[in-house]
Parts: sequence; C-alpha cells; structure tokens
Amino acid sequence: MPDGQQPALHDLVTVLCAPSVAISAPDGQIRAGGASGFYRHDRRGLALLEIGVEGAELVPTGANAPEAGRACFHGVLRGQGEANPDPVLHYRRERRAGGESFAETWTLCNHSSRDADLVVTARVATDLARMDLVKAGAPGALAEPEATGDGVRWQGDGCAVDLAASRTADDVSIEDNQVRLSWRVEFPAGAQWSLSFALHQHEQEQSGFLPQRPARPVRLVAPRAGEGDHARLLERSLQDLDGLLLADPRQPESAFLAAGSPWFFTLFGRDSLWAARFLLPLGTELAGGTLRVLAALQGTRHDPATEEQPGKIPHELRRAAIDIDGSEPLRLPPLYYGTVDATPLWVCLLHDAWRAGLPEDEVRALLPTLTAALGWLSGPGDPDGDGFCEYQGSDADGLANQGWKDSGDGIRWSDGGIARRPLALCEVQGYAYAAAVGGADLLDAFGGDGGPARQWGAELRARFREQFWVEDEHGRYPAVALDGDKRPVTGPTSNMAHLLGTGLLDAHEARLVADQLTSSALDSGYGLRTLASTNAGFNPLSYHCGSVWPHDTAIAVLGLAAEGLHEQARVLAEGLVRSAVEFGHRVPELHGGTDRAAGEPVVAYPASCRPQAWSAAGAVAVVGYLEGWNRAAKPGAQPGRNA
Repeated sequence: MPDGQQPALHDLVTVLCAPSVAISAPDGQIRAGGASGFYRHDRRGLALLEIGVEGAELVPTGANAPEAGRACFHGVLRGQGEANPDPVLHYRRERRAGGESFAETWTLCNHSSRDADLVVTARVATDLARMDLVKAGAPGALAEPEATGDGVRWQGDGCAVDLAASRTADDVSIEDNQVRLSWRVEFPAGAQWSLSFALHQHEQEQSGFLPQRPARPVRLVAPRAGEGDHARLLERSLQDLDGLLLADPRQPESAFLAAGSPWFFTLFGRDSLWAARFLLPLGTELAGGTLRVLAALQGTRHDPATEEQPGKIPHELRRAAIDIDGSEPLRLPPLYYGTVDATPLWVCLLHDAWRAGLPEDEVRALLPTLTAALGWLSGPGDPDGDGFCEYQGSDADGLANQGWKDSGDGIRWSDGGIARRPLALCEVQGYAYAAAVGGADLLDAFGGDGGPARQWGAELRARFREQFWVEDEHGRYPAVALDGDKRPVTGPTSNMAHLLGTGLLDAHEARLVADQLTSSALDSGYGLRTLASTNAGFNPLSYHCGSVWPHDTAIAVLGLAAEGLHEQARVLAEGLVRSAVEFGHRVPELHGGTDRAAGEPVVAYPASCRPQAWSAAGAVAVVGYLEGWNRAAKPGAQPGRNA
C-alpha cells in the first residue's frame, strides 16, 4: 500500500470495547499491513496474529459477531489426508475485546475416525504504531520482541505489550522481528484441542488523555422495534454504542461516546454531542455526561495554536498531537478547538436534555458554561461582527474547514469550485438560532435573563432570510454558506437539512427545503447525498461531496418530522434502513452516493469507520421514528426548540 493512502476498512471485521478495538480480515487472521491489529489508546499493540497448520490449508466457512465485543470465525483444514470428501478437521476462532485486554481462542475439532498428528503455528508481531500514522498509510518498523515458549513481550515509546499463550510452545523462532511459535498436536478421533492468547497493553507513561470505560455503566435500552430489519438495526446499533462508551478519568462517572472506530476512538465535540442528542429518547444520563465532560474543557482564553477562545467547546481531545496527513506537515494539538459548531450544539443538547428530564441540579451546575457559550456565539464566534457565526480555518496547521464537512474540499460552488474562506455555514446559523432561543428559555427558567439571547436569535433569523436564500436552475433553497466576500455559495447540499426543526425557517421555507432533499439529485434511494448529483464537483465516493452519511440522513428525517413533513421523512428513513441492511445492520460512517433508481448497488467507502457513534445513534433515532416511539420526531417537538 503506498504511503499516504488510507487503509481500507470496509471488508474487515471489528470487535470493540472502548478504549480497545481489534480489526481483522473476514477469516479472522490479523495480517501485517493495512489497518488490521489490536489498538488501545490510539496505538497498535498487535499488528500480526496468523494461526496456521503446517501442510494444511485453512478454509474459512463462516463468521458472525453476536456482540460488539465478540466475533467467531469458523473453518476447516484441507490437505491432511482426508479419507472422504467431507471436511473432518474443523476449527473455531473466538475473539473478545475488553476495555483492558484482548483474548483469542483457537479450537480444533477432530471429526475423523482416526487420530490426528499436526503442527499448529502462530506468527505474531507489532509495530506499536500511532493511529494517525496507520490511517495515513505510513509504513512502520516492527518492534523488537522478547519471546519465550509462553509468550511475547514488546516495549517501546513508553508502551508495553504482553501476549501470553495458554500452552507452552514446543519451538520458538524470530525472523525480521516476527515471532513464530509452534505446537506439536496429537489428539484422538472425536477430540478437541484449544490454544488461547491473552494480550495486555498499557502505557508505562500515564500522560495525556487516556479515557477508560465509565465507572458506572450507561444502559442504552430502547423499546422493542417490531421484527425484521428494524429490530436487527436497533439491536446492532445499541451494541455498538455500548462498545463506544468512554469516560474521562477525571470524571469517571460521566460517560460519552467515542466518535468512531478506529480513527476517531476518542472524545469529539460535534460527534459526541450529536450522538447523545439522537439518544435522548432512551434517557438523559449519556447527555449529562457528555455535557459535563465538554464543559470541563470549555475555552477560557485566546490561543491561536489550539484555536481556543473564551466560551468555545473543543473539537477533539487526544492523548498526543496527531498528523492528519502523513505526507503533509498538518498537525493538530492534543486538545484542539477548531470547530465552529460544537459550541451551539452543546447549548442545543443542554436545552433538549433539560426538556427530556435532565435533573435540575445537573442543569443548574452547567449554567455558567451555557452563559459563556452564548457569549461565544455573539462574540468570538462572529469575528467580523456581521451577525453570523463563521470560521477562517487554517492554511497551515489546523483544519481548513471547521463545520461537519471538514475536508479541505468540503464546501463547493455549483460549478465545482472550492468556496473561499472565511465561511459562514448555513447549518451553523440554524444551530446558533436554536441555541439562542433554547438558551434564553433556560436562562429564564433558572432565574436569569434570556432577553438578549432571544433578541440576538430573532435578528439572526431575519439576516439569514435576507442573505442565504438563492434561486437558480435548481430552484429556491438556502445556500450552503456565505463565502469570504459574503456571497451565497450556490448548489444544493445536505447542509440545508440541518435547518429543519431549528425554528430558523418558516413553514413555506421548510417545504422548499424538503423538496430539495427528496429530489433525485440529493436522495440517492439509500440516504441523503452530501452534495447534489447535479453539482459539477459531485463524486459518489468523495468524503463530503456526494457520499451518503447516515447521521446526516437521520438529521434530515428528524427535522422533516419536526416540521410535520412525514411523507418526505419516511422516504429518507426507509432509504437509510435499506442501506443498513447491505452492511449487515452495522451502519458505517459513510457510504457511496450511488443511485438506487438507476439500479446501482450500495457501495462502501473503503476507509469509513464502522461503527461510528453518530451513525449508530442516528439509526436508533430513525428506527424510533419509524416505530413511533421517538418523541423528538413528532410534530411540535422540534430539536433545539421544544423537543
């Protein structure tokens, strides 16, 4: 694989229990190269674990993952002098991931009428690579092992990894830092033979952000979703969400959702907030934990290096600085604030959680954070004072685009040209309006004065109507952004869906947006495209310019429903379920924006995270809407207003 190319994930099997994740080929083998391996705290602790039998071919026959933290792989051996055409030597490989460890058991079953005499082998190695370097496709040197018949140990860069075997190997050899262990196996007809491995990985230097499983489990339990695909999608999504739960060791009982496996296995402001918001129908505990963890990190000063500003909610928190592209000097600091939408989304979640029953003492404790966040919206969040929240982005270190479409080419004109920064994104104005109105309601309810925030929101609503709406060959719709010259950036995008249910649009405007979202240019039949297929920059496998993001579709579904546009909401919801079926009900971060009406299949985006928190949480919310128990999607219960 060439340096700088992201490794593919779409055809791999993921087993996870945050902060640990194991990724392998569909046959269960963890082969060197690509993304395969066992990871903990953004470091690959095991890069190779191949099990074999000398003189035999391992033929995989099936696999399943009954839980997020467990997978089973089945197969047979060929080439061992079978007396009949039926396979007689079967194997089963069971893998489990725990928050602190990784375990694997390989069991061989002899169904023949005679004894078996075999040599079982295992090849193991690791590179102790940082996750960002794996993501960039940068090759890493294998770490030097210390090996005995009972296991292997690796140390380096402040990390220690121990792999223990349940049986002492008969032979141990090392070549090019790969350890080969072998066992001579003699077992009679009808017998079984098992070999287990247990891996423990820990940081010897306890520095930086090292999140753990929450001290108090968060139970994510939803009402039953009938039968069939709805039920399977709900079950799989809830399992994955449980596997993504983490807590900051400084607040061990305040749970949040890691953004996604494996690239974003940590706290992300925008992602964690949206995921918690989607899950409010299941309870407020996760929302409360997410709010508190992010509140503790709220900006208090101006720091250009991290883009911290007073009142600002951060973008992400990592154990160490990360390189976004292995071939470019783009490095993000461990605590990075380069986001324009996490701050209003934090306010929206606080308001919605309060309405959903978050205890008043928990809400009251967060009022200082609320006040500072509202101050950021009308202050540092509007650097040129034109009344819109916007971002400059970075031409060097830091992200160029700082909304949810944060790739460098994520915001385009209808002719495919890249929009020039600073940018005021349309959806951010919707979040800001909802935050101002919801924040005002909170202040009023807890003895404060919500008048100034409510007035600022009303003025934003008027400004938006004057400056964002455009009309061209695509119809009338809100522009995706105002560019650096305050020009509305034309071309229909999914961003406008995020305005629904915020209160920024009137009923007629909401219907115009609904018409755009359900057009053949944006509705792929498998979910909502990020960019209309009529745009010159459209690419169905572009990260943000034509692909389908399930969370984006879920936001559109709930927004349409909140506006009372249920026919359109159901069309998009059914498309999301349809695509989920093709991925075994484990919803990916994104997939291709192919055309169902033209007979095209659902196609994977190869480097997509799977599972992803806001995709899984969005699927739960959509199933809840289709099944009728998601009260946030009912008329009059509008996210950011009175959900």
